[in-house]
Amino acid sequence: MAPESQTTKRREFLQLSLALGAGLCLPITASAKVMFPNKEIHKRLIPGTKEALPIIGMGTWQTFDVGEGEDQRSNMRSILKAFHEMGGRVLDSSPMYGRSEDVLGDLAADLNLLGKFFMATKVWTQGRSRGIDQMNSSMSKMRTKPMDLMQVHNLVDVRTHLDTLRKWKDEGKIRYIGLTHYVVSAHDDLERLIKSEKDLDFIQINFSIGTRNAAQRLLPAAQDHGVGVLINRPYEGGSLFRKVKGKALPGWAKEGDINSWGQYFLKYIVSHESITAAIPATTKLHHLKDNMGAAYGRLPDVKTRKEMVTYLESL
Repeated sequence: MAPESQTTKRREFLQLSLALGAGLCLPITASAKVMFPNKEIHKRLIPGTKEALPIIGMGTWQTFDVGEGEDQRSNMRSILKAFHEMGGRVLDSSPMYGRSEDVLGDLAADLNLLGKFFMATKVWTQGRSRGIDQMNSSMSKMRTKPMDLMQVHNLVDVRTHLDTLRKWKDEGKIRYIGLTHYVVSAHDDLERLIKSEKDLDFIQINFSIGTRNAAQRLLPAAQDHGVGVLINRPYEGGSLFRKVKGKALPGWAKEGDINSWGQYFLKYIVSHESITAAIPATTKLHHLKDNMGAAYGRLPDVKTRKEMVTYLESL
């Protein structure tokens, strides 16, 4: 059982989230109003704060890593513009992702959207001085200072970088501290760090309807210790779509405002109360709009999530 202070913290967080519920929403843009009439975008509180984020964000791995030419950047500019118009805020990048940080910062500036997003990136190197240099470079490329969320990428030299991140948070250079990984084998290490490091704000992990390991201990640990959760690999690199290719959604899906397999997979994830946001990546505008649709309408309850798993495994 969690200590009383953690239990109280978790209870207060859940009570506030439930009290605000779907009403905890961003101002909805004209574009979103057309697509989702009479619906508001779902948001979830960052634990321990009154700041809320939309439950669907966007990653930049392999998608924003494009050249400088307009023919290469115009598509991603349209993606970023639509993401904002549909209520999106959370954008996640990394120096590991080629030119993604540069492109993201440039396009946000082109669209006059600097300061409109919750920007997250990572430190991915060995050593204190290299980490500092890399993080300063990332903030310059993304044109974001303070950085909303700085994460230790794949736990590389985690203790060293956490020391820097704590200092930077105290100095106001970053707002939140996080850790990331993308494989199940790292979940035990992440759980231990959540329990031993008392000032973590976020973890970013892999979790999906097909890979549910995190729900056993890691998600409960994050919730008990007041740590927000971002989800990468929500589609398992596309393997979930390959599994359902040519298959029909269950008849009851539309009753839950699930209109595609993408929304089926995303709503399964973000309906878990411990998860702050999922961050799928895409280069296709229609996929972006479909992804964002998962942030609107009804979300599955525990019973429905079980039915979703059963149906998928029956295919």
